[in-house]
Amino acid sequence: MAPRVGAKSNQRQPVQAPAKPAAGDEPSPELVRRVLADIAAKQAEMLPQSRWVGRDFADAARAMHEGRAAEDMIHGQASPDEAQALRDDGIAAMPLLVPIVPPETAN
Repeated sequence: MAPRVGAKSNQRQPVQAPAKPAAGDEPSPELVRRVLADIAAKQAEMLPQSRWVGRDFADAARAMHEGRAAEDMIHGQASPDEAQALRDDGIAAMPLLVPIVPPETAN
């Protein structure tokens, strides 16, 4: 008769692969296209109502937040570090979901 001995504690258990999502869990390509088109349309509607500030975006947003400039809707460019500094200081800013061409480079 053999005694029942448990597995060694230093042996690894086999790793199971994560379960694949069911086919119905993935959005259809048509749904993705429609959502992206809706986002692009909303952004195109809002951009004419805002002012392009270019590379001065972080400075302009900070000035409005601190009360040194009148609040206005603006859009422009910021480096990842500038964007992170704005978030760290509690200044609301978000990237545009659909890339745009700066006015000075548009035809």
